[in-house]
This record gives sequence, structure tokens and C-alpha cells, in this order.
Amino acid sequence: MKNIVNFIHQSYNTQDFIPLHEPHFSGNEKKYLAECIDSTFVSSVGKFVTQFEEEFANYVGSNHAIACVNGTSALHVALVASGVLQGDEVITQALSFVATSNAISYCGAQPIFLDVDTTTMGMSAQALQNFLEKHCKVHNGRCINTQTGKTIKACVPMHTFGHPCEIDTIASLCQQWHITLIEDSAESLGSFYKEQHTGTFGTMGIFSFNGNKIITAGGGGVVVTNDATLAKKLKHLTTTAKVPHKWEYIHDEIGFNYRMPNLNAALLVAQMQQLEKFLQNKRELAKEYKDFFLTCKGVTFFEQPPYATSNYWLNALIFEKKDTRDAFLDYSNNNGVMTRPIWALLSDLEMFRSCYNDGLKNSRFLQERVVNIPSGVRL
Repeated sequence: MKNIVNFIHQSYNTQDFIPLHEPHFSGNEKKYLAECIDSTFVSSVGKFVTQFEEEFANYVGSNHAIACVNGTSALHVALVASGVLQGDEVITQALSFVATSNAISYCGAQPIFLDVDTTTMGMSAQALQNFLEKHCKVHNGRCINTQTGKTIKACVPMHTFGHPCEIDTIASLCQQWHITLIEDSAESLGSFYKEQHTGTFGTMGIFSFNGNKIITAGGGGVVVTNDATLAKKLKHLTTTAKVPHKWEYIHDEIGFNYRMPNLNAALLVAQMQQLEKFLQNKRELAKEYKDFFLTCKGVTFFEQPPYATSNYWLNALIFEKKDTRDAFLDYSNNNGVMTRPIWALLSDLEMFRSCYNDGLKNSRFLQERVVNIPSGVRL
């Protein structure tokens, strides 16, 4: 354990406290913020919002991007736009951050928790196929859960720590079973699966720009889609469903105050200019970690899955034993290196214990053994 902590300090060239993933504002952030403030357009209308949406869509290879206040709101509005209603069901994974299942609950829908693959830590395509074939049927163009009689409207796989799951097979299954695919790509900006950017395989994909993400504005999120009609709907819903008019306040449906402020967008335009540099730096760090952990017994460095190029947002270790993992968490956090375990399984949280799960064998294995280690861009 001491050798690992010493190596992390050496990799960051400091004996000071090393956070898990701190932001870096080393470009035009202050310049663009000042320009935004001087313009007085600091809320959800302003040139930086439009510029960011255009540049982001172009980067990931999507036709449209709709900027939101955070990743959770982006996922929520994507679910709403896909028609998820009270009483519907949404397939997702239990090994995820709580925002994934929270957004489903905001719609009055119930999550179905399926297992992940140990090679990706994201939703298992085989687990999805097994569930659909065992519990579902297609009737009148809808996927019906034969056990509950409810409609399964959407599927939300997550690209864990920036590592793409087997998203092409998942997309094919969703199409076959008439389920809307919404990718939770909150952590995977800069990650590609078979040379296609994550978030672009489904009907919609969402990304997050929280303070610990690869680029950040302190908050922020975005929905991407290739569907022009859907993009128009998303922008309408995130702008309180206000009908455009010079002075009248007409709202034609329940909407949300979810549009990203121009201040946040100004930061993100500057951050996007540094994204490739950030990605290169993080992949170099991942390579150093990989080489170092080849010599360590009882612990494995988690590498990008086959056919994928990962952003290595948060580097992960898998310990052979839970006791060793717990001891490492204690030692590292008491010796100047911030480390964290993976999330508690969503199916184990009080508010989701009644939801269906498929046993979650791999999820439980990983939940007891995974640790994230410092992964920020090194100056």
C-alpha cells in the first residue's frame, strides 16, 4: 500500500494532498467570463450557449446538442421527451451514480436493475437480452413486462468511469424490442466505441459537466440527438415550454427551467478548447498506472474494454479481496491521496429496494472491490 501511495505522489510530482479529480482552468475561461459579464447576458440567452451547443455537437458527431443546467436534468428531460410516464418502467444498471435512477423516478417510472459486464463495468448486453427474452413481449409496438403488465419505455445504460459498454449490441436489442435507448454518457466525453463517440448510438445521449468531470463549468449538462424534431422538443421543454413571443407569457405544456446559463457556457467553450490536451494527459497517466500495477499482487488496474478508446475519467483498481480494498482506502486517505470506493448499488438504497434486479452477480463483485484513484489532469 505504501508503494502505491508513493507512486501516486511521484506521478503527480508532489507530496501535497492529491484530490481525486480537480478541474483546471488554464485557458480562456476568465476572458470569456468577463466578455459574458460585460454583455449582461448571463442567464440562458447568450452567444456562448449557442456556440457551446454547436461545438459540442460537432465534437461528438451528433446533429443537435441542447445545453442544460446539469447532467441529471439532461437525463430527466430526455426521459420525458421519450414519453416515459407515471407507471412505466425503465431498464438501467444498479452499478451507477444515484442520479441515473433519480431521473427515472422524477418521471414517476420505476427502474429495472440489470447486471454489468466485468470487462466494461457498464450494462451487460447479455443480461439485457436474457431479461427481455424471459420477461417481455412486444404488443402493439410496445415492450410489455409480462410479470408486471407495465410498459418498458426506455433503457439507460451508463458508460462507467468513461469506459464504453457494449453499446452497439444494446442499441440493436432496444430497436428490436421497441425500447428508446438513452445513453448515460455523463462520464464519457472523449470516449469512443468502435470509433463512434459514446452518446450517439441511442435516440439520445446525455453528458455532465459537474465540477469533477473532464471539462467543467461547475455544473452543466447536455442532451445530444440526431432527430431534429426531438431536438426542438427538448429545447422547448428545457425553456419552461414557453411559446416564442415578443412579450406574451404562453406555456403550452409542463416544462422545466433547465437551460444552461450563458456564464456556464462561457466556461465550457474555453474548456472545450483544451479537451484534447486533457484527454492526452489523462491517457498518459493511465499508461503509467497500467505499467506500475503490472508488478503489484492482489490488485489489477482496470483497462479500456476491447474496441473502445476510453477517456479514463476516473482510473479504477480492482482488489482481489474486500478487506485489502478497505485497508487501502484507509491508508491512502490518511496519507495524502484521495481515493474512493465505487458507488453503493442503487438496488440496495432504501428508495429502490423494491425494484426488480436480476441478481447483479458482477455488480456485487465489483462493488466490493473497486477503488478510484487520482485521475486529474497533471500540470
